[in-house]
Amino acid sequence: MSEAPGPPGTHLGPGAHLGPGAHLGPGPVTADDVRDAVRAAAAVLRGAREADWDVRAGSLEWSCWETVEHLADDLFAYAAQLGPEQPPSDREVPFVWSPRRPGGPANVVFADRGAGAAGLVQVLEASGALLTAVVRTAAPDVRSHHVFGASDPEGFAAMGVVETLVHLHDVAEGLGVRWEPDAGLCERVLARLFPDAPAGAGPWPTLLWATGRGEIPGRARLTRWRWHGAPREAAEKG
Repeated sequence: MSEAPGPPGTHLGPGAHLGPGAHLGPGPVTADDVRDAVRAAAAVLRGAREADWDVRAGSLEWSCWETVEHLADDLFAYAAQLGPEQPPSDREVPFVWSPRRPGGPANVVFADRGAGAAGLVQVLEASGALLTAVVRTAAPDVRSHHVFGASDPEGFAAMGVVETLVHLHDVAEGLGVRWEPDAGLCERVLARLFPDAPAGAGPWPTLLWATGRGEIPGRARLTRWRWHGAPREAAEKG
């Protein structure tokens, strides 16, 4: 799946098969989940320091280096959406997103290539720590804009976790390393963002399917997809 440059969230395909459902399953997604996902990702990436980071990341059009930068940028931007005294209701916080090359990810956050892969991992960890801290301290009733509708701190935490899990899948494919996240974490983000995802295939394969990265029994690979970030009470009313 090719992802278009733009503000965080706009790289997701606008599919319509994964809307709100009545069964919300396990939860909630927490700041600790963001922290743990980023820590696990960083540990895997540190083990691949000597790999070629300019190879393509899985099915994406970006390199592994660019994909980790994009992930760090997403985590930073989700924290930024929750940060203002009055979070925006109709747009992203107006940072300037721009690519470093035509077709590359449009970011605010870039890593210094001179710092090598170790520096890139530090950039990812720093952005993850920002989102972890903001989710932990934000009031539960805070709402902020996202391209798929206003969301709350738990929603932005879940978005950050999904970004981390699936982009590490992309990068792991490119670098030739193993990546399989915690099943319980996958369950929580599926329940929060993909409540209509089918059961029975296992949480991690289902999350890959729900984000257009794999097939599960009886379900072809998605070419258009989206998540449902509305707060839980909105989903329950829906």
